[in-house]
Parts: sequence; structure tokens; C-alpha cells
Amino acid sequence: MAAFQLLFLLMVSCVVASARPSRQIPPCHIVQMDVICRDLSLRSAPDNLPRGVQMLDLSLNQVQNLSQRTLAYHTSFHRLNLQSNRIHFIQPGLFQNMSDLKVLDLSKNHLSVFGFSKINVGPLTAVESLDLSSNGLYTGMSDYFLADSPLLTNLSLNSNSITKIGQHTFKGSLSLKKISLHNNVILEIEDGAFDSLKNLTELDLSKNSITCIRDFNLHRLKVFNLSQNSMELFCSVDSRAAYELQTLDLSKNKMLYFPSLPQNNVLRYLDVSRNLLGNLSKGLDTPLNDLMYLDLSYNRLTNVSESFFTLMGSLEVLNVSNNCIGSFSVTTGAVLRSVRTVHLGYNSLRSLTVGADALPSLERLYLQGNDLATLDHGVFQRLPKLRQLQLQGNGLKICASERNRRTGDGCVSFSYIPNLQFLDISENNLPTLPADAFAETPLRLLDVSRNPGLDMDQDALSGLDRSLVHLLVRENNISRLDTHLSALRSLKHVDLSGNQLTSLPQWNKESSIESLNLQSNNLVTLEDGNMLGLKRSLKTLYMGSNPLSCCRNLGFVHMVQSSALDVPDLPSVTCVYDDASAPVNIGAVSAEACRAANTSSYIIAAVLALIGLAALLALLVKCCRSRKRKHSRGYRA
Repeated sequence: MAAFQLLFLLMVSCVVASARPSRQIPPCHIVQMDVICRDLSLRSAPDNLPRGVQMLDLSLNQVQNLSQRTLAYHTSFHRLNLQSNRIHFIQPGLFQNMSDLKVLDLSKNHLSVFGFSKINVGPLTAVESLDLSSNGLYTGMSDYFLADSPLLTNLSLNSNSITKIGQHTFKGSLSLKKISLHNNVILEIEDGAFDSLKNLTELDLSKNSITCIRDFNLHRLKVFNLSQNSMELFCSVDSRAAYELQTLDLSKNKMLYFPSLPQNNVLRYLDVSRNLLGNLSKGLDTPLNDLMYLDLSYNRLTNVSESFFTLMGSLEVLNVSNNCIGSFSVTTGAVLRSVRTVHLGYNSLRSLTVGADALPSLERLYLQGNDLATLDHGVFQRLPKLRQLQLQGNGLKICASERNRRTGDGCVSFSYIPNLQFLDISENNLPTLPADAFAETPLRLLDVSRNPGLDMDQDALSGLDRSLVHLLVRENNISRLDTHLSALRSLKHVDLSGNQLTSLPQWNKESSIESLNLQSNNLVTLEDGNMLGLKRSLKTLYMGSNPLSCCRNLGFVHMVQSSALDVPDLPSVTCVYDDASAPVNIGAVSAEACRAANTSSYIIAAVLALIGLAALLALLVKCCRSRKRKHSRGYRA
């Protein structure tokens, strides 16, 4: 009986389902001769495609078998996008008559199923760009797509399961210029696998399992990506032949030694970061006269000698951050003359030496996260083009101006640096910021945050009135800021958050401050006089996490409620009407509530006064009666 009921229910559901109207497939989007049928749950192209269609996008559909019927018997395509379908079969010779097809995208399908049939897809007579990525293709399967592709120049085989590149893999695609094999499982490359590709200029073998390149000889290759492999060695053929290689990426490997590069090279970009490199205490045998960018970060370097850079006359960017380097010196102008950026952050630096004529082009110097406590006080004055200096997380002290500096006090000077505009000296445990600390230095941004208890002289920022735009004094645990900020006429952005401020610095009506962050302080009132000084210029104010009084800040409340001021953290800006009331959002404060609170306060005060007066009168009466009784007892007969 139960089985019969179940069968009946199934029959009813089928009848109901068949009675429902079929779901209408949205029409394809047609622009001139381009047809976009993306993500419409289609199994084939619509039958009513316009004649002569040049581009068809059938991506993100449910196509399984790719045939003439699937493409509605059209052959005029220039571009065909079949990405992200379920294609596991391709009709042999399908593309033979598509003489105009130049771009074919078959990525993210199931072509490994078709690969097992060992049938050639071609000829792909006119195809120039072919994407076969993410198809689960194994070694040798790509050969069936490349066997007859004479004009193919751009090939992507990314994210497949290829383990070996054979000698004959590309024999039917001799016009290839760019090959991408990123994210496969390549362990072996047979000798001569790429030798027949005379036009090959870009090769991406990143994220594979290649352990070494012993005889690199691709003379015309310009871009070579070998990052994220298991490379322990990179050696070039010992030859005087000219190489055109410009970009070499060897990052994220297991290299113990600096790569052996071609003698006759034009290399410009070299990335050997995130390897296992040790000391570089010797100069190179191979000249790198055209090298502009060198990344050696995240290795195990304890020393990089000055001589190592002797043959790098054009180097502009040097990154040796995140190593174990204890000292760094450039004493002569003969090396690194063109370098503009040096990254030395997050090492173990205790000393930095710069010669009088060294680093003449240096603009950006990153020294954050080191152990610098004492430096030659004038080390930065010897860098005439220095614009940006990052010193966060060291242990430096700042000298007063040159005329007030005491010899041998172990401080470093930031005055008279003619082009320095950005300076970060946060997290240095700075005890003081002396007067005229930045005299004749045109700073635009100064960060002195996270120096607990920092004592800033009132003239510490003297001389920055026409240059300073950004000032950051966050999380210094200071309760008062007496530094003259009103004289800084170019100052637009000030961050004083995370301190213990109970009052604001003095500002006048000439102030140009547009953004002010006062979050997480101890401010009860914004002091009308100071805020009036900012009223003309201030546009954005952060005020959350302060113990504000509602009724002592009615001017500020009015500015917020009238949208005259942007308060991005408004939901966290609260205040209290009195000591006993619960916090309310500043946007809900009303003058009437303040008057009521004041009236209530007056009544309470009056009642308390009357009670106090009554108690005093009672005490006086009691005293008078007591004295009267004593007086009566004294004269009794």
C-alpha cells in the first residue's frame, strides 16, 4: 500500500512539473557582429544567430559536445569563447573551415577526456591565441591541440597536470611567442624542447616542480618566470652569444647561490627573493650593466659587500629587506650611483655607513624594523636627493638643530636635508622631540606615533609652516600637546588618536586643517575657542571613544546634525548629559534635553542647599539651647 502511494505521488509530481511553463532563456546580447550568450545554461548556440557573426561568447554554460551543431553551423568566427563549460568531446576537423578564427578559449572544461582518444583537434589554420588552461590535461595531451597550429603565437596551458615537456610538444606550433605553463606538475624538460621556437620571447614555468636549469640557452627569450618551483640551481651555457633576456623571476625557490647568468646579457629585472641565499661577500663575475631592479628579500643574507654591486652600473631599485644583515655600507660613489630606492627593512642592522659621495641618486630609503640605535649624526645630510625615509621600529634619538647639538650625544640629525619630504620615526621610544628638530627640511609628512610619553617641544615643528601637510602623533600616551600647530599654515591632516588628551592644541582662524582624528582620548569638551579656529577649514573629524559631555559641546552637536562636518565614526561618538546618565549618540542630543538636565540640576542643587541650610539652622538652634541651659545652671541660688 505504501509503495502504491509513493508511486501515485511521483506520477502526480511529474504531471504537475510537465504542466508548468518552460523557463524562458534570456536572449543573447548582440552588439553589431558580436554575440554574448554568457551564463544562460545553454547546451549549444541559439539557432537564430546573425549571419556572419564574428565573436561568440558561450562561456559559463553547459555545453558538453562541441560540434558543428553546437555552433549552429557558423564558421565565420574571429573569436570563440567556450570557457567554463563541460566540454569533453570535440568533433574532429571542426575548426578546419574557420579560416578567420584567431582567438579560441577552451579553458575550464573537461578536455582530458577527449585527450585519451588521441585524436588531433586541428588543423587550427588561423588561430593565434589558444587557451587550454584548467582542463586536467596530462603529459602529451596538449600535443593533439598543437599538432597543426602554424600561426599560433600565444598559448596557455595553466593549471593542468602536465609533468614533462617533450622534444616534440611544440613541433606543430613553430610560431609561438608566448607560452604559459603556470601551475602544473612539471618535473622534467627534455633537451631541446624549446629550441625550435625561434620566435619565443615569453615563457612562464612558475609554480611547478622544476629543480634546476643547468644549460639555459634560449637566446631570444625576453621574459622567463621560474618562481614557485624547487629550483636549487640556475646556470647558463658558457658562451659569448648575445642573450635578449630582460626579466628573470626566480623567487620562491630553494636556491643557495646567486644564479649564473649569461655573460653577454641585457637583463633589467631580476627577482631572487624568498630563497636560501647566504652571504654575498664577493663581487660578480658576470656584468649586469643593464640591471635596474634587483630583489634579494626574504633570504638568509648576513652580509652584502659593497663590491657585489660593482658591475651593476644602472641599478635603480635594490631590495634586501627581511634578511639577517647586521651592517650595510656604501663608501664610494663608484657603486650604486643610479640607485633610487633601497629596501633594508626588517634586518638586524646596527650600523649604516654612507660615504661623502655615495648614493648620489637615492630618493627612498627604507630602514624600518632594525636595531639602529646610534648613527653618524649627519648620515642623512649626505644624501642630497633623499625624499622618503622610513625609520619605524628602531631606537634612535633626534638631535636638536645644528647650533644646539652637543657633540657625542649619540643622536641623529633631521635638519638641513634639502629634499626630504616623508619621514616616519614611529616606534623608536623617542623621549623627546627637541626644538628646531627639522630646521631647513621641507617635510610634507611626519609620523612620530607610538613613542610612549614623547615630550614634544613647543618649537619642535618650527620651520615646517610652509611644507607640513600630514602630522601623525598616534598612541603616544600624552595628555597635553603644547607644540605650536597654529603656525603650520599648510597642515591639512592631523592624527592625534589613541592618546590621553584632555584638551586640544591651540588653533587660530588661519588654520587649514581639513581632517582631524581625536579618537580614543579623554576629551570632555572640544573647547569652543579652539573649534572656532578650525570651523572655516575642518571637513572631517573622528571623535569616537571620548567621554564627551553632551551639553558642553552643543556647537559641535549642531555642526554634526546640520551636516556641516563629516564624522565617519559617528555611530561610536557618544556623550552623557550628566555623570549619572547613560551615554547617548551625539546625533540624538537636543538642546531641550540639556535645558531639562540643567533645570533638574538646579532643582537638585537648590534642594541640597536648602537641606544644608536647614541642617545648619538646626545645629545653631541646638547650640543656642545648649548654651542657654548652661547659663541657667550657672546662676541658680
